[in-house]
Amino acid sequence: MQLLIVHDDAEVGEELKKMVKDYSSHQCDLVHSNAAAHHWAGEHNRCELLLAQLEGNDVDGFMLGGLLSEIFPGLQTIFLPAYPAAEKRFQTEKTKVFPEPIDGERLLEVIENAAGAGPEAPDLFDVLDILQMCCLSRRGGAIQIVQEDKNGIIYLRGGRIVHAECGATCGMDALLEMTTWGLVEFAYDRSIHSSETITIPWSEAIAQAVRHKEVKESGETESKTEKPQVEVEPAPKRRGFFSALRRS
Repeated sequence: MQLLIVHDDAEVGEELKKMVKDYSSHQCDLVHSNAAAHHWAGEHNRCELLLAQLEGNDVDGFMLGGLLSEIFPGLQTIFLPAYPAAEKRFQTEKTKVFPEPIDGERLLEVIENAAGAGPEAPDLFDVLDILQMCCLSRRGGAIQIVQEDKNGIIYLRGGRIVHAECGATCGMDALLEMTTWGLVEFAYDRSIHSSETITIPWSEAIAQAVRHKEVKESGETESKTEKPQVEVEPAPKRRGFFSALRRS
């Protein structure tokens, strides 16, 4: 499998590249900007996995993922956001989002899963992972969520979830519906905006969504007065290849 790492920090990028080469048989290249990645793509005929910094100097992971997926069909992506791992509020079982310090062991597992995905496999993310990543990164714009024949849009403003649309449903009800979809494909556009129908903090909105999903999966009757119970992710243990590595 051919990997491309895109990160503006040479030290972090080289450590990632060394890890892939030392602990896997995959080919791996490193560049430090979107422009360099685009140039790299013009000189290569395949790329199965993009490991991209979410945002940095001359790096925009969302933009780059969209661009390279058009050049390399079946491309899988992993995002490296700038916020600390300790700020994560919710755990997801099949995460493809790795804030710092990076859990190298888990990252290698995800890389191997991508290697076995096959050329026609969709690039899937957990809905909660997407929302948490965008909110903690203080993103604005719109996220289109797609699962098979279902689709919807979630609108952000400065890291807040402000509106959602899913078919004829909108607002919090639409957000609750989309978060039950699990693994989805998504696209991001920072230029699209909406009026505000969701006013609670993003973490509370996601907590309600998690509870709604749990209730739907268990077949229970949801109590309108019951406070959502959500597992909060503990501060990460300092282990793995990058557990002590943090950008200054």
